[in-house]
Parts: sequence; structure tokens; C-alpha cells
Amino acid sequence: MRKNWQNLNGTWEFAFDDDQSGRRKAWYRGEGSFDQKIIVPFAYQTKLSGVDDQTPHDHVWYRRRFNVKSEAGQLLLHFGAVDYQASVFVNGQMVVQHIGGETPFSADITDFVENGENLLVVQVDDPHRDETIPRGKQIWENQSTGIWYTNTTGIWQTVWIETVPATYIQNLKFTPDFDRGAIDIQLALNQVPENTQISYQISFKDQLVASGVKTATTSLTEWSVDLFQEQIFRTSYHGAGWTWSPENPNLFDIQLTVGDDTVGSYFGMRKVSAANGMIYLNDHPYYQKLVLDQGYWPEGLLTAPTDQAYKDDIELSKKMGFNGCRKHQKVEDPRFLYWADHLGYLVWGECAAAPIYNAHAVRRLTHEWDEIIDRDYNHPSIVTWTPLNESWGVPKLQFDRQQQHFAQALYHYIHSLDETRLISGDDGWSQVETDICAFHDYGHGSDSETQQQAAFSERLSDTQHILVSSPGGKQMFADGFSWSGQPIMLTEFGGVSYEPEQREGWGYTTAATPAEYLADLQRIFAAVYGSRALWGFCYTQLTDVEQEQNGLLQYDRSPKVPVDKVKQILDGYHPDAVAEVAK
Repeated sequence: MRKNWQNLNGTWEFAFDDDQSGRRKAWYRGEGSFDQKIIVPFAYQTKLSGVDDQTPHDHVWYRRRFNVKSEAGQLLLHFGAVDYQASVFVNGQMVVQHIGGETPFSADITDFVENGENLLVVQVDDPHRDETIPRGKQIWENQSTGIWYTNTTGIWQTVWIETVPATYIQNLKFTPDFDRGAIDIQLALNQVPENTQISYQISFKDQLVASGVKTATTSLTEWSVDLFQEQIFRTSYHGAGWTWSPENPNLFDIQLTVGDDTVGSYFGMRKVSAANGMIYLNDHPYYQKLVLDQGYWPEGLLTAPTDQAYKDDIELSKKMGFNGCRKHQKVEDPRFLYWADHLGYLVWGECAAAPIYNAHAVRRLTHEWDEIIDRDYNHPSIVTWTPLNESWGVPKLQFDRQQQHFAQALYHYIHSLDETRLISGDDGWSQVETDICAFHDYGHGSDSETQQQAAFSERLSDTQHILVSSPGGKQMFADGFSWSGQPIMLTEFGGVSYEPEQREGWGYTTAATPAEYLADLQRIFAAVYGSRALWGFCYTQLTDVEQEQNGLLQYDRSPKVPVDKVKQILDGYHPDAVAEVAK
């Protein structure tokens, strides 16, 4: 965080460019009549954008003006996310190009601006039928259907300008060393004048914990800080007093200064690990009760209507008894992760998948993951990365060695960048390299007396039954790979559909009344909690999304049944069950 920044969200000029003539007609220089207005950061397909047009347009342009004062200093222009390829022009000059629909990018525009009014133009290309683009749940047709939702084109996260001095902090990376009670800090500078000093102050609940000064001799400076200076009894650190968890989301504040640049940030001390068939949080066995979260809103699609909406989703989830979510086929806005960090909410980070497999899709997905980890590394709430889901984009993963190499490469590449989290390699089935044996099973019927429900309970009953089951009609592990003791989690199940307003839609199981709905949840979770093998779950899903009506909440976040009733069901799990599973 810095003090000096200018938000560029709001009304922009906007135009479709279906014949791709904008570049030829010099729209980037301000030529042409942009015939529409749009509210950034909402995509043109959304109601909140003011355009509200769901017709696919692969090429769009944005334009607005902004003011700069002569004494402003260095100016950095930031984009939270633009789907899919963006070309950015300031006063007719291209300042940056970026490929990737879910990750941020920026440009130093100091040499391109003038004192007073300046012109900012953004050209976006998003070919919706290009199957090498990682687009996740976005539909490639004109209308959403099934599990595929309205697509998103263009700017869908915040745009802002930040003022920095000539020498400034470009990046920060915090790696908690839980066992030593230390934080490893990596700081990157844009340049390193002679005798550059880095001063830092770390505090906890407004109490100074550590401070010091480091000398930067290269653009990247690394050091480690013992947060307790060998003066505090170590067992107090390993308790709830200092650690980050959903129950106690403790955070340390840090302030760093380099010359005239001062930034604030925070970090959490937590450790995620797997051993003995269990998942541990801060060296204690931890049972994850997650909910699948698609991250869509009825009036904003991928973009939440307000910052408060992110917080509300987390608080509603916790009130229902969940301790985290699996963000599904979407890289969520950093503001969601900010609230997850502060409210105490586990997050599984996932990337949108491409529909097909080829070399171009491989390069695009790998590039996306590189930028995801760079953006989100510091968030203590993220405990697991999910690079692949149900073999999407790798349809031959079960038997094709080339696609298996890619899945293995993603697993090892992510671990080479981040050793602080677990990886669910191909969540669902056909797993190769993975830290968690995560599988999906929706075959639980709609009546507790049916053979289907009995079979569901039997499949979950113990490790042996789970490993020989066929999730989605597929094998648990790909050919040539097998279970090697990883913790087992049921990461998609449920999907009970109950629609109070009787709108047309679908779900994996249907209930007609609130009583039936709660009864269905009760019997499904009874099977889950009756398992001697599961080390957590992810229920499908938090909210309805368009025609998919299997959420615990309606699309507008209205609860379908009282949230305390759902919590009573989820609280059926008791910590004593940990010992039973451990056997």
C-alpha cells in the first residue's frame, strides 16, 4: 500500500471493433467516435457496466482522459485484470502489451505523460472461439448453458495510477519460516543507487516486534527476521497467540522505506504440510470444510459489485460452518484474498482452464501460473494450488504420456516457485503428481433409501473403497501412477438444487421444499462424516450461477434455508473424528 494513488475506475468511452479497423483508423491516438459509455471495471456483458450486451464481440476499445500534475514524480499505470490481450496507449504511444485474462500488469508511463490532461486508450482482443485461451467457465457460444456461463471481455478489475519516487520498491515477497519463528523477506527495487538503505518495522497488534536497516547492493535484497529475538518462550508462538488460522487470523504489519518510498503490507505466520495421510495447519491436524466458489455475481459476472460483497461471501460461508473455499476456474480479485486473510478463510487457488491441448495452450497456461504465483504468493489464506481440474485442457491425461508430462511439469514448476503450499495436481481424477488425492463424486441419489445413496456411503467408507471407485467414470490415478499415501479429500459433491422462487434451472440432485433440501444435505454429509478415510471436503456449491441452481445461496446471495440450519449439519463433524481417521 502507498498513500499516493488515483483510481481510474468509472465512466470511460467504449466501442466495439468487430471489423478490426480501430488500429488502422488510429483510435489509439484519440481518433474516431466511441459511441458508448462503460463503467469500468465491469465487462460490457454485465448490467453494472451500463452496456449490458451479451453478444460476443472479440475486439473492443476503451478511452478516457486523466490529469497529471507536473510535480507528480514517477507514474505507474496498473491494471488488475483485462480479458484477454490488452494493448495500452498513453497520448498515442503504446506503453505496454499484456496477454492473460486473470493476472495484473503495469507500465511506467512517466515519459509518456504531459502536465495537465492526458489520453489513455486500451485495445482489447478476446477471440471467444480460440480454444487455446484459458477461459474456464466462460461459454464459447452466444448464450450460457449447463455449467458454462456468460463470457467476460475486457477490463474486469480496477485500473489505477500510482505515484512513486525515482527509486521505488517494485515487489515484496514474504516467506514464513514457521518452525524458526522467522519471516524471510525478499525486496526488489527498480534501481540501486550507491548506499541504498532499506529500513523496516514489523509490528503485531500495534506492538513493535522487530526493526532494522539493510543495505541494498543489487536490485534484489533478501534477509530473514527472527520475530521473537529469542526472548519469548517458543511455545507461546506455536499457540493461537501468533499464528494464522481460520480460527485466529493473526497478521503482522510491516512498513518498509527506501529513500522517499514508503510502503505498508502484512503477512501471516502459518505452515501447511501433509504427512501420515493427513493435512496439517501449523503442525496440527486440520480438517478442511470447503465450499466450491465460482466467483460470479448476477449484475457483475466475474466482478463483484462492491468490495463489501467479497467480505459478505466469506462471512456467510463461515456462518454456515465452512472454514474455506475452492475458488473454481477463476483467479479471484486480490480484494477477496485480502478479506480471506483478515477474516480467516482457507482458499484453494485455481486457474481457468483452456478447452483443448496443444503447444500454444500449454505455453499460455504455464505463463498464467507464473503470474498467479507472483501476484498471490504473500496471502496466508491460500493453502493449496490447483493447476488442473477434471483433466480439462488435458483430455487424454489418463493414458497419454505427453499430457502427463505437462501435468507433472506444472506440479514441479509450481513447487519450484512456491514450497509453502500443497498442490492438488488434477483435481477430480486421473491424477499424476499430487500432494492431495482429491476426487469428485456426485452419485449420491436423492433418497436416503435408494441403492445409490447406500453405494455412495460405501464408496466413501474407507481408503480401499475410495481408491477403487471411478469418479466421473475415470480412474483415480492416471496410467503409470498410483496412490502413495497422500491425504484424501472429496473436493466436489452435493450440488443439491432447491429453487425457492421456482426459476428454471438444474442441479445434480433436486429438492422440492426447504425440509427436503435440509434432509438431502443431512444424508449426504452423514456419508461424508462416516468416512474413515477423508481428510476434508469441498461441497458444491456456495451460490447459484445463472442456470446452475445448486448453490446453498441464491445467485443474489439470499440464503435458501437458514444458515444456522446448514451449520448444524456441518457441525456434525467432531474433532474426535480426527483420531479415527488417523487410524
